[in-house]
Amino acid sequence: MKRRVEYSWRLREIMAARGLNNISDIMPLLIERGIDLSPSQLYRMLGQRPDRISLALLGAICDALECSVEDLCQFRIEAASSRKRVAAGDSGVVDLNSTIRPKRARIRPAE
Repeated sequence: MKRRVEYSWRLREIMAARGLNNISDIMPLLIERGIDLSPSQLYRMLGQRPDRISLALLGAICDALECSVEDLCQFRIEAASSRKRVAAGDSGVVDLNSTIRPKRARIRPAE
């Protein structure tokens, strides 16, 4: 059984809890820490769950908001079954004699 790691990105919630409601509120805090993002990059980070993020940016966000990585990202492990399950009473075996009928071959002389 495979396991998948899922996470929820809570940057907007933590910003709201700290009284930061706009992009312009957090941008100066990140610039103080050496992170210069465009407003559109910061907007995407607030609105969407990032697939990749640099550790420098993650550290700057955690320092600016006085939180930890666990506060920003809540991780959960989900089990994903890779095998198909067979329904009860269905053995999954196909009887070829009843389902497939061979076609008669026709042999013609070469012209």
